[in-house]
Amino acid sequence: MKRIFYVLLLLTVMVACDSDDNDMGDLINSGGNTMEAPKGVFVSDAHPTSGTATVNEAITNLALKDFKTDDGPLLLLYLSTEVDSQEYVDLGELKGLDGDYNYAIPAGTDIEKYKYVVVWCVDFSVSFGHAELK
Repeated sequence: MKRIFYVLLLLTVMVACDSDDNDMGDLINSGGNTMEAPKGVFVSDAHPTSGTATVNEAITNLALKDFKTDDGPLLLLYLSTEVDSQEYVDLGELKGLDGDYNYAIPAGTDIEKYKYVVVWCVDFSVSFGHAELK
């Protein structure tokens, strides 16, 4: 009877330790930093748009690198839940059409929810281009 009890106990411990959800082990092995800085590559929508968008690890800054797009009447930069920008965080007017630029991300912004960076033309309600942050 004791032998069966010990075998069942051993099996229970082995199954519990053999979980794919070994979060504590992952945290220990990576020094507590399991998430890379989200980054995306711009693709064109209504106008040619290119470059990369990168969020820093503290989620306080969005950097556009080698960014390029066409001019428009009023272009804003959004963090959005989708490309159509129905739900978004406004990062302000586009600082330039060609180059490297930085934008402050408001405190408390959920970067997993707002996973698209969108160059939005207000006057025509259209995306010039977007990058999906991954």
